Amino acid sequence: MAAPWASLRLVAPMWNGRIRGIHRLGGAVAPEGNQKKKRTILQLLTNYFYDVEALRDYLLQREMYKVHEKNRSFTWLEKQHGPYGAGAFFILKQGGAVKFRDKEWIRPDKYGHFSQEFWNFCVVPVEAVDASDCDINYEGLDNLLLLKELQSLSLQRCSHVDDWCLSRLYPLADSLQELSLAGCPRVSERGLACLHHLRNLRRLDISDLPAVSNPGLTQILVEEMLPNCEVVGVDWAEGLKSGPEEQPQDTASPVPA
Repeated sequence: MAAPWASLRLVAPMWNGRIRGIHRLGGAVAPEGNQKKKRTILQLLTNYFYDVEALRDYLLQREMYKVHEKNRSFTWLEKQHGPYGAGAFFILKQGGAVKFRDKEWIRPDKYGHFSQEFWNFCVVPVEAVDASDCDINYEGLDNLLLLKELQSLSLQRCSHVDDWCLSRLYPLADSLQELSLAGCPRVSERGLACLHHLRNLRRLDISDLPAVSNPGLTQILVEEMLPNCEVVGVDWAEGLKSGPEEQPQDTASPVPA
C-alpha cells in the first residue's frame, strides 16, 4: 500500500488578484489586513518543485553534497601541521573526539566549537578517536588513516560506514587494538571478513548490525579469524539453529491409523 503522501502533487503558487495561494491544497490563503505573513515551508518549496518525487530527489542530493563536503581531503593541513593535526581536525570537524597520547580527550561543544589548543599537540600521536554518529564515509577515511599510531577507534552508529570502508582499515594493522562498529547499518559479514588484516586487534564490538544475517555464526567466524581478539556484542547462540525446525501438524487433516 502506497504511503498517504505518495500521490500528492505540489503545484506552483497562483496569483489571483492580491491573493496568493496554492491551488488544490486547501485553496488560496488571503492575507489578514495589512500584516505580512511569512510564507510556509510548503509555499516556499512550491516555487521550485512540482511534485513530491522531485522534492525528495533534491533533498537527497543536498544531503549527499553535505556528506561529501564533510569528507573532503585535508592534505593541505597535513603539509602545514603534520598528519596528527590534520587527522584530529577532520574528526573534530565531524563532531567526534580525539585523544592525543598522555593528553585529555578533546571534544566539540553542542555548537560544534572546540578548543584550538589541540594545534599545540601536532607532534603528539593521536591514540584514540571517538567518531560515533559521525558522517565519515569511504572518501573521508583518507583523513582518518593519517593517524598511523591509532590504538582505539569507535565508529558506532556511523550510517555511511560500509563494507568498503572496513576494507580500507588495513594501514592501521600495526597499531589498532580496539574497534567498535556497533549500530553501523551498512556493515555486513563481507566487511567484517576484511578485518583479518588487523592482527593486533584485542577488542571488537559488532553489536546491533542489521545487515548481518546470522550474528551468532558471524561471531564464531570472526573469533576464528582473529583468535586473540575479544568479540563482544552478540549472543553466540543468536541466529543459530540446533536442528531442523519442527513442522506444525495440520489439525484439519485426518490422522493415519
